[in-house]
Amino acid sequence: MVATPGGAASSVHWVQGREVRMPVVVRHASSGSATFLVAAAAARRLIRGAGLDVAEVLPGRALCSIAVIDYADNDLGDYHEVSIALFVRPGGGPGPRAWLRNAIDMARGRLGTYIVHLPVDQGFTCEAGRMIWGFPKTVQKIDFEYRPERLTCKLFFDGVFELALSLPRGGARAMPDTDLATYTFIEGVLHRTAFRSGADGFGVRLGGAELTLGSGPIAAELRCLGLPRRALLTTWMERMHGRFEAAEKI
Repeated sequence: MVATPGGAASSVHWVQGREVRMPVVVRHASSGSATFLVAAAAARRLIRGAGLDVAEVLPGRALCSIAVIDYADNDLGDYHEVSIALFVRPGGGPGPRAWLRNAIDMARGRLGTYIVHLPVDQGFTCEAGRMIWGFPKTVQKIDFEYRPERLTCKLFFDGVFELALSLPRGGARAMPDTDLATYTFIEGVLHRTAFRSGADGFGVRLGGAELTLGSGPIAAELRCLGLPRRALLTTWMERMHGRFEAAEKI
């Protein structure tokens, strides 16, 4: 690894004998997501480190997003991914009426995420994600079934069926490039990763997702959050692009 000037995070990493330079660029992917209201107390128990709190958007209620991504052209390869994430803020407890501020920031795209699970179906991106950013990636079986108007993703963890998520496809909007952030713990220390993402063929709907849970440990965690239930909203990005910067210690 090579350090950048000023003591910033490393700009070059070696993974399985291959050079990975920052930022990692996504040139083309298709992605869909469903966002749910969940029990904030149960969500807090899924954050495995200090310095983060779930962002309540109603008293006692937080947000969980389940996203499915089909990477077609990415510096880390072409692979499938499932992201189970909570919307969070760095810092201490929620404080009085923080839910109102969180709801406004959510609407404006200002909340960060903490990824609880990030299964992928290839080994190189798994190792790179764990080493560079501290993402909780594991290699699992992920099946995508495309239909003209929907995508269904099925996730199996260590051979056990965990979930199936069906989402509506389609959208005519362009989503402008937006700066976002996600948080991870690397050797127990909180880090922030900035990324920038935009898309063509973007669509957003109220509801629209169909979530089925299986019998594995991820499904059990989602049930503790209060899922399955009706999604607040679903999104679809037919042609998504983006770039991920190096993780920075907070």
